Amino acid sequence: MRHSWFRAVLRRRIFVIVLLFLQIVFIWSVFKHESEFTILLANLLKLVSLMAVLYVISTKGKGSNKVAWVFLMLAFPVVGGPLYLLYHFQASTKRFQKSVSDITKWSQKLYMLPGSAMETRIKAEMPNLPQIRYLQEYAGFPIYDSTKTQYFSPGEEFLAPFLEWLKKAQKYIFMEYFIVQEGSMWNQILEILKEKAAQGVDVRIIYDDIGCFLTLPKNYASILAQYGIKCQVFNPFRPVLSAVQNNRDHRKITSIDGKVAFTGGLNMADEYINAVPKYGYWKDAVLMVEGKAAWSMTLMFLEMWALCSKMQEALEPFYPWNENMCAAEEEGFVQPYADSPLDDENVGEHVYMQILNGAKQYVYITTPYLIIDDSMVSALCLAAKSGVDVRIITPHVWDKWLIHVTTRSFYRDLILGGVKIYEYSEGFIHSKTFVSDDRVAAVGSINLDFRSLYLHFECGVCMYGSKAVTEVKEDFLKTLEHCHSITLEECQENLITRVFQSFLRMFAPLM
Repeated sequence: MRHSWFRAVLRRRIFVIVLLFLQIVFIWSVFKHESEFTILLANLLKLVSLMAVLYVISTKGKGSNKVAWVFLMLAFPVVGGPLYLLYHFQASTKRFQKSVSDITKWSQKLYMLPGSAMETRIKAEMPNLPQIRYLQEYAGFPIYDSTKTQYFSPGEEFLAPFLEWLKKAQKYIFMEYFIVQEGSMWNQILEILKEKAAQGVDVRIIYDDIGCFLTLPKNYASILAQYGIKCQVFNPFRPVLSAVQNNRDHRKITSIDGKVAFTGGLNMADEYINAVPKYGYWKDAVLMVEGKAAWSMTLMFLEMWALCSKMQEALEPFYPWNENMCAAEEEGFVQPYADSPLDDENVGEHVYMQILNGAKQYVYITTPYLIIDDSMVSALCLAAKSGVDVRIITPHVWDKWLIHVTTRSFYRDLILGGVKIYEYSEGFIHSKTFVSDDRVAAVGSINLDFRSLYLHFECGVCMYGSKAVTEVKEDFLKTLEHCHSITLEECQENLITRVFQSFLRMFAPLM
């Protein structure tokens, strides 16, 4: 099947690229031929850029993001200002933002259907209460008890239990992924989904159109519909210059009957389980939650489904504990959370910052990309300077050269601040994990880079005293055995390289 649609996929991609190229050529050609009109237009656009610079300086926002835009507008005043206005004030972006806000308000109260373990947690006078309160009382994501957790790493360890849980589904299977690609893993999953759909199970899939730009045919949703599988494509890519295309669904969620859910860094493609070689050995991670907290991730999916389908359905019937109480054994506390790029709250960043600020002994981090702003650099270094053992593992084998070079540009500042940096020697580490003091861990889809923290729809799970906290720590220490410790001497680049890295860091918010 893959070969049969490859040419169609290629034609579509070439068509989109050609249309975008023609738009750029048209804009360039307007200013190439000087005339009274183009001179007047150029001067007007320069004025727009100047006004936009003043606006950016005066508004609330990340300093690194401001610097990137101000430099762009001053260096290229004819296109910089209009590009900023296009990026921030398009009507399509405002409509998209309103849709997300309306759906969040519509579904928010349903997160509390299983109840909250907040009072129990407060009475226990356990650490991390500020983070728990922030996520529940401000961001709207409750903390749950009666939830088991299990951590799988590397990615291939998750597949067998994942397939078994899919086979057990009785009412619904919801899957939301940035990348889906036909191959050994997806074909096994798809066969089960077909069987379940034929049995009357409600099977739904969301995939991101950019994430699957080169992996799926344009009509893949129609192909799935033939099997009785419902499908929505998130934010379909259109060949026009549009800011809304920058916001992608980077989440990884599977919910089975609202009782069991999976998340992490793993997409539905063979390299994630090392079925095909790509960038050396691929190290990834998946978290399974079973019990009350799975409902929270089910709601996250249903919110995204409503956004994609532009239809709001009754959500209460999907709640799994109406007839029977949740029977999951008590095992710490679990708090899933989601992050949207279309509000003013950077939930994923705040979770990571609070783990760093609350650490007393250690914080261990794995991330495929390390492209962070000054506040995160300060938080990492402050923790290290305060006696906390801060360690970060990034890949040695890169998937994107410019991103890898930018990641390495942060090593020197962090090492000088006392942070220990390691590169995974055997290949590409794609896990996104934080673990601290044997008491709190976060696993999800959120990288330590500007895209994940500020531009993408993301998700994660915080755990307090759960079994998986220990499993994340043990996996980190085991992974260290296959890592190279980066020294300060290795960061002493020549002048040309340092200037290039500084340039990349300045534009990191726009990457």
